[in-house]
Amino acid sequence: MSATAPYAGPSPIRRPVAAAALLAALISLVFGLLLAGAGPASAHAALTGSDPQDGAVVDTAPKEVTLSFSEAIAVGDDSIRVLDPSGKRADTEAEPKDLSEGGIVRYGVALHSGLPDGTYTVAWQAVSADSHPISGAFTFSIGAPSETTVAVPTQEAGGGPVGVVYDIARYAAYTGFVLLVGGSAFVLICWQRGAAALPMQRLVVRGWLTLTAATLAMLLLRHPYTSSGKFADAFDLAGLQSVLDTKPGAALVSRLLLLGAAALFIAVLFGTYARREDEREKKDLTFGLAVGGGVVAAGIAATWAMSEHASTGIQTSIAMPVDVAHLLAVAAWLGGLASLLVALYRTPDIGSAAVRRFSAVAFTSVVVLAATGIYQSWRQVGSWSALTGTRYGQLLILKVALIGVLLAVAWFSRRWTGRLTDPAVASEEASEEEPASEPEDASADVDPERAAQLARQRAVVTATKKKRIRDADPERSGLRRSVLAEAAVAVVLLAVTTMLTSTEPGRTEEEAAAGTPSASAPAAGGPVNLSMPFDTGGQNGKGTVRIDIEPGGTGSNDLHVWIDGSDGKPMDVPELKLALTLESKDIGPLPVVPDRLAEGHWSASAVQIPMAGDWKIDVTVRTSDIDQVTIDKNAKIG
Repeated sequence: MSATAPYAGPSPIRRPVAAAALLAALISLVFGLLLAGAGPASAHAALTGSDPQDGAVVDTAPKEVTLSFSEAIAVGDDSIRVLDPSGKRADTEAEPKDLSEGGIVRYGVALHSGLPDGTYTVAWQAVSADSHPISGAFTFSIGAPSETTVAVPTQEAGGGPVGVVYDIARYAAYTGFVLLVGGSAFVLICWQRGAAALPMQRLVVRGWLTLTAATLAMLLLRHPYTSSGKFADAFDLAGLQSVLDTKPGAALVSRLLLLGAAALFIAVLFGTYARREDEREKKDLTFGLAVGGGVVAAGIAATWAMSEHASTGIQTSIAMPVDVAHLLAVAAWLGGLASLLVALYRTPDIGSAAVRRFSAVAFTSVVVLAATGIYQSWRQVGSWSALTGTRYGQLLILKVALIGVLLAVAWFSRRWTGRLTDPAVASEEASEEEPASEPEDASADVDPERAAQLARQRAVVTATKKKRIRDADPERSGLRRSVLAEAAVAVVLLAVTTMLTSTEPGRTEEEAAAGTPSASAPAAGGPVNLSMPFDTGGQNGKGTVRIDIEPGGTGSNDLHVWIDGSDGKPMDVPELKLALTLESKDIGPLPVVPDRLAEGHWSASAVQIPMAGDWKIDVTVRTSDIDQVTIDKNAKIG
């Protein structure tokens, strides 16, 4: 079709309806496929090890069960449960103890003493630092495996009907944010006369309503989403209070407060601002609305940045502002695109100048998206293997491809924009061609009701004329079709972007799969027993240090130190310190400060050995204020 050929398509009246129906069908199809194909949201944190390990058979009952994670998590009273073969609680039912140290995230629960032999089930559930629930289960056996009546949970946290509804609310929240922020920016920056256009008002208000409803739904469903999975618990006041004490809960409440300020902004934009006639006053009001609206929009975007991927991991102080800029750029581009589509299909008055201004806004948004997207990709992926071998990386590739398609379609839109005829010019040309109508007799005594009816008829005729002129413009028809294609691609792009926020980043997924040494489960080794004589040079300064390290593998170990005097009896000293160094890998020294248990006996639990090797163990013994010595010995650990 040439640029000057008339558009031979559906009638002008039916085309907006068909376009809206097509977009609605596309949205339903995309989100239906995404929700059907995506299970429970993957989480940032992952279980990297346990003691006892999954499937392990231990000779004697352990005093506690510990779990290690790749990232920080939030736990509650029942986050870790240990069940005996009959299904009864084998743990003390106390809140899990935080055993984290040295960058390793670990939690443990104490077990009852005297547990009988058999197979025990460990079921755990927590919330990762980026707000997504995680869960799992495994078994270990004491003495020998046995039959168990405990069924290992098959549904992950965040799944089931509650998880589906929560995910729908998550998608709706992003959509509402894009329409609210992008639509408002389009009116203020690109088409200020659009503030008086009813279709533009409806678009922005519907964006606000969608975001508000989705945020309320997420706040109410947060407790069942991360714990019970039951809709009835949405109105549990105790559960709601626990949600408000968390980072995601605080973010959702902050978003609701900011949406109150956004409602005031909308009222001024489509009320006072739309009616303002004086250009100078309108210019001042435009500046005020731009500053106030920008602050509110950035604040709403920050509620995502402070509670999801950007708030955890590396360089969070940089990642969160970058994430805010990324979200605002997405809203300005995609929300402005939706506004332009509505303006082209529903209003006859938008001119070429407004379209060109949006083109400049879209270009700026793409530049910001490119810069922030490159940083986010490096931070969340980290390697080529994670880019191609993880779900997050594959979604990221799809997102980049969709942006490329969107830019290609936008290039055609820019070509149509260059040929676009301003509606005011077209209307004047059409008026010159049409014969002037006979003026009405001003002196005629017309009934007021009849006059109002005639005015309404004239308004309908005028609107129909403008619509006819608009639809007869081949450049405008071409622009509408290309913008509709952009909007269709943007719907898919927004859905993929939303999925990325609920998918485990490629960097952490790859690290968890590889089992990084710093967070892996204890590797098989053997108890380490050392005996080291010492002499501090002072009175009663001679003795022997005996050290036991169990289980003597990588991961968590218990360390016991005994000091015997020269007479072979237990000997107390004022100070005892240890340090472990793996010289071949330039690791350490890793300090260990044991606690005194009894005369001549010190102990330290959860001593982390990050990797196997020939470790040098330095022991510092002080027997008086001035008498001290450091001795060392090498030991094979792991």
